[in-house]
Formats: sequence, C-alpha cells, structure tokens
Amino acid sequence: MASSETAKVAILWRGDLEARRSATPANNRFHRIFEELATLGIHAEPVVYEEEITDQVREQLLNVDAVLVWVNPVHDGNDRARLDMLLREVASRGPWVSAHPDVVHKMGVKEVLFRTKDLGWGADTHLYSSVPQFHAEFPARLHAAGPRVLKQNRGNGGEGIWKVELISQGGDTSAFVRVLHALKGSAPEEVPLSAFMTRCEAYLTPGGCIVDQPFQARLPDGMIRCYMGKDKVVGFGHQFIKALMQPPPEGGDHDCAQPGPRMMHSASAEPFQALKTKMEREWTPQMMDLLGIDSDALPIIWDADFLYGPRTKSGDDTFVLCEINVSSVFPIPDQAPEAIARLVSERLSGIRQYR
Repeated sequence: MASSETAKVAILWRGDLEARRSATPANNRFHRIFEELATLGIHAEPVVYEEEITDQVREQLLNVDAVLVWVNPVHDGNDRARLDMLLREVASRGPWVSAHPDVVHKMGVKEVLFRTKDLGWGADTHLYSSVPQFHAEFPARLHAAGPRVLKQNRGNGGEGIWKVELISQGGDTSAFVRVLHALKGSAPEEVPLSAFMTRCEAYLTPGGCIVDQPFQARLPDGMIRCYMGKDKVVGFGHQFIKALMQPPPEGGDHDCAQPGPRMMHSASAEPFQALKTKMEREWTPQMMDLLGIDSDALPIIWDADFLYGPRTKSGDDTFVLCEINVSSVFPIPDQAPEAIARLVSERLSGIRQYR
C-alpha cells in the first residue's frame, strides 16, 4: 500500500498495450473522476489492464491505497476470471478495491433478481440451475403465465437475454415460440420451444443459471437507471430502449430500431423521487441484509435498472428490477464524479485513521 501522506488511487479499465502506454488522467472517459479526486488532494493514476501484463498491473496496484475498477464481465471473448483473482490478492494485501470481486459476484449477476424477488422491486421470478430443471419447469410456466424473459447469469450488452412468447399451443415443448434476443440488431425467430431450450442449455454450465421473469408490458415507457454511490442515489438515467421490442419490418425506418439517448437527471429530479425514497430507505438496506453486504463493501458506484411495472389501483407507478450493474458503470450523471471523489475521500480517511 502507498506509504506517502498523499492518498493514491488507481483507476483501472481494460485496454491494449498502446492504450496503456498512452494513458493519462486527461485522455480517457474517466477524466472527470480524476479531476474531482485531484480537487480533494488525492493522486489518481490510470491503470490499463490486460491479461498479458498481470504482473505489471499487480505492482502498480500494490502501491496505492485504493483501486476503482471499470471492467465488464465479458469483453471481446475475455472474461474477468484472471482479473478477479488479481483483485482479490491485492485487496488481501491492503489496498481497498471497489467493487471487490466478491461483491460483484453477489450483486452484479442476474441471480440477484431471484434472490431479491420478495423485495418491493421483485416480480414473479424463477431460477433454473440445471438442464433437467429447466426442461421440467419452463414449458408449463410459459404456457400458464404468458410471455417471459430469460436471462443468463452473467453478461452485458443484452447477450443471453431473450423474450419468449407462445405462438402455437402444444403439449410441453412441442409448441412453437417467437423469441427475440436483446442483442442490438437481433430479429425475431419462430422456432420449436424444444429447439430454443436446447440453445439455452449453454447458459447452464457448472456455476451458471437462467433467471426467468415476466415480460413487462410497459417496456415502451422506457427504462430508469438509478445510479448509486454506495447507499445513496447520485442520479438517474431515463432511456427509451428497443431491446426485446418488435423491430420495424425489413425496409422500415432504421432509426425506429435504435434506442433513444439516455437522458441524465440529478438525484433531486422530481419524477423519480418515489423511486429514490424506495431505494435509499427500503430496497438497498434490505438487499444488503439479504446478501450479507455491509456499507463499506458497497461499490463506490453501481446502478439498478428498473422497468415500469403495472400501475396501482390509484394510478401510481410500480418498478420492477431487471438488472444490477456493478462491474463497469459508465456513462454516469454529471453529479456522480464529485460524489465518487467524496466517497473515496471519506473511505480513505477512515482507513488512515485506524492505521
């Protein structure tokens, strides 16, 4: 760990060797965070990671007080397995790592949707952890409950997320279904349910699972991304998404298939105050208790993605959690870099107080 009086922080992201050689605090997408940390007297340095230079990265990380990590779970065929081993080692030797891989494993996977389904953000959510269970339970649920959304446990960018709806009746897996992948540019397919389920077996490798949620009819109203700095809301993003929505017919307006821009809002934005109150006073504390995460272990920045659920009898909105992002939360609202720097400063002050 750094021994100088000036606190030192590493900001880590994935890149190639050229990106590593050329990285400065000013020439990357995290420059606002570097600036806000510097304002508080904290020295921050860029650390660009790739597997081939793990030893060099380790040496850097063992000479700072804290490591802030922005690395997706899957990128160009690479996962985080080796990086997570490195981060666990570094954290065990002193530096504070956010988000710690153990916390990512608890929060940043689709399984959390099942584990927290009884919180106020939950829905009729189920989990399949084996191929036999998937084949035994999913067909009947699809026939009884209407369109469903299946999600593999880890991924990003819509990979492994499917809308599934019946288009013909049949006993168990003999029905035909219409499926739509959430990956950008995907088109609906009409296939036998049995064939589609066989395709999904790849998600049920050892340690994998499939989470099954009801399709939310208010998807056209958009998705709300609630940005959290530890246990407090630091902003919102609202976006009209196109994933899992029927694309325009071939030859139609290409722009209609593109998601709208994510409109960023401050934590005080009036339309989202009910959600803010729920997140800070109820759902986040309840999630922490359920998952065994204390306040100091919460990620310095994370987000919860919500879809609008059915309105209440009085016409109020409800919210259904569809994902928690912990590994690489970016872009972020304009107010978030200042909040991140403040939270880092508070955490480092606490660490140094007890040295």
